Amino acid sequence: MSNTIIINIGVFLLATAAIALVGTKMTETADRLADATGWGEAVVGALFLGGSTSLPGIVTSVSAAWTGHPQLAIANAIGGIAAQTAFLAVADIAYPRANLEHAAASVANLLQGTLLVSLLAIPLLATTSPEVNLFAIHPASIALIATYVFGLGLINKAKTTPMWRPEKTSKTNLDEPDESAVEGDLSQILLRFFILAAIIGVAGYVVSRSGIAICEQSGLSETVVGALFTAVATSLPELVTSVAAVRQGALTLAVGGIIGGNSFDVLFVAFSDIAYRDGSIYHAMTNSNLFSVSLTILMTGVLVMGLLRREEHGVGNIGFESFLVLLLYIGGVLMLFVS
Repeated sequence: MSNTIIINIGVFLLATAAIALVGTKMTETADRLADATGWGEAVVGALFLGGSTSLPGIVTSVSAAWTGHPQLAIANAIGGIAAQTAFLAVADIAYPRANLEHAAASVANLLQGTLLVSLLAIPLLATTSPEVNLFAIHPASIALIATYVFGLGLINKAKTTPMWRPEKTSKTNLDEPDESAVEGDLSQILLRFFILAAIIGVAGYVVSRSGIAICEQSGLSETVVGALFTAVATSLPELVTSVAAVRQGALTLAVGGIIGGNSFDVLFVAFSDIAYRDGSIYHAMTNSNLFSVSLTILMTGVLVMGLLRREEHGVGNIGFESFLVLLLYIGGVLMLFVS
């Protein structure tokens, strides 16, 4: 990176634009992949779309931890989850027929939301537990990965043999495969998807390096830069893909991509702990980091309540829960700046 902050800001903005543009192309590819494999939009949204759009965040957090910036790594990971949850409210505005929580309610999305809350609780427990490390890796990092894998198994089982289903209404959007996405196209779809994912990963690395440079040159804290700037920049694929999915009518893909991607994003903390060589990254968390985790748990809880309550229409074409999520996020951002 340059020694001039103006150049670093320019590089940051260019990499951010690249993330946004490539993220747009990924939605259509992920929707076709869901149809071609028969896995459904919720599972593909969580595994492929959510995981691949998370690549910039992974690169940013891990490289920040590796270079000795643990607060930036954690703030980017958790701040990205909060930003992406707020992006669902933006996607709700883009869908005029009904509130997104009503139309996209599904067993898989509800399970992904509860899995996310469970995952977010683990770093909080680790922060207040004794600093026990094995090869400079805290046991909580292993617990995060194991919980995520176990949760995905439960979600997949619930999709194939659900014990209950949301009541179908005239505004419910069903996840039905497109017959035109034939199985013979699967290899081409996968190749296109992984090429786009690789481009996003490179752009994420550039965002990371320029973000650290801006942090050092501007005097802003790592938590502020991570939670607000790099987190929002690396989360742009989720915003772009969720709005694009909603406009294409792939509502389950939009919600599954955000919530499923958020669950995967919690693993950034585990990956960052492995990359951080100065001990447990959980015990390097500041009060601002803990505030971000708590805020994200609250926002996710509100979103899950919206999926359960299923309000059909709200004020100004946005559900009450979506409005509350936006309000919480804006209030949390202001509090981080003040602190």
